[in-house]
Amino acid sequence: MSIRNRPTLHKCVAVLLSIVLGLQQLGAWGFLGHKTINRQAVFALPQPLFGFYKSHIDFITEHAVDPDQRRYTDTAEACRHYIDLERFEQTMPIDTLPKFWKLAVEKYSADTLFAYGIVPYHVQTMLYRLTEAFKNKDVDRILQLSADIGHYVADAHVPLHTSMNYDGQLTGQKGIHALWETRIPEISLQNYQLLVPIAHYLPDPNDSLWHCIETSHSHLPAVLKNEKQLTQTWGEDRKYELVTDEKGKTKKQVKTAFALAYENSLNHMVEDRIRTAITAVSSYWYTAWMLAGQPDMTGL
Repeated sequence: MSIRNRPTLHKCVAVLLSIVLGLQQLGAWGFLGHKTINRQAVFALPQPLFGFYKSHIDFITEHAVDPDQRRYTDTAEACRHYIDLERFEQTMPIDTLPKFWKLAVEKYSADTLFAYGIVPYHVQTMLYRLTEAFKNKDVDRILQLSADIGHYVADAHVPLHTSMNYDGQLTGQKGIHALWETRIPEISLQNYQLLVPIAHYLPDPNDSLWHCIETSHSHLPAVLKNEKQLTQTWGEDRKYELVTDEKGKTKKQVKTAFALAYENSLNHMVEDRIRTAITAVSSYWYTAWMLAGQPDMTGL
């Protein structure tokens, strides 16, 4: 069992240690993906919010990766990025795990939830905080919380962030995490169609987030199966190559041809999840503003 999943360790200490030791990769979408999702979400906002966010788009974009950077200094951070659904549910839909934090703690204990991931619960908390920031017209807090909630909502759209088999380590597919959410976007993002419908008010934001989690998890079988079959067909020598980075260090990475073949086998799932994430992030911002009473953001 990975130390990521030991419920006896307080909060996310085990996860942080394994990150420091280089035993796993948890940075969903990579820096490029997260920044792109937050940036594009700004353009999905209706007026008057669009004007406010557009004037701060550089901050929203650059700070999209703050939660990933905090993982190395905050022991409570890592578990906010995922949830191991198999620890609670054997089949979908999610009907065993309570959808609200207080009820979930009563059933499983906080330490257990921290050990298995709390991303859907943390988004609830972030939405409340962002709503309060809008009520107070606290610009600095609005911007920081907007960037953060954008990150967590985007993480919820990654199938491997809903599973204890987060890096294929349980099925002999270690490295699939970075391949799916970082390598493929690095190669293909410039070709994606990222214009999405205008953001909408979420009448039940908690239900929307859990639906997103279920949808992400439903993609997991294909994510794992297709990569395994393709690797068996291509072989290790055709899958990987050695490259030298700008610092002169040599590393092994998945070849572009393999990554594209894998992406195509998934029927462009990665692009679809990025597009869906953009709409969701924008809608959570808009919902927080609506719940705050639609404060006038002119000139802020």
